[in-house]
Amino acid sequence: MASHFILMVLFAGFVSLVFSVLMRDEPAEQARFGGVLFAGFVLAATVLAWLMYPFPL
Repeated sequence: MASHFILMVLFAGFVSLVFSVLMRDEPAEQARFGGVLFAGFVLAATVLAWLMYPFPL
């Protein structure tokens, strides 16, 4: 079974890919924008996960 982190990284990668292709025209701009989006998604999700960790469900 895949871990939640791996699934989150895959989702962030696919979303970043689609957003970068839709938002930028040049391949170099698409790659840079996609990388920034990917890093932002993964970092934000990881930080939010650790902030919610101490609170019980």
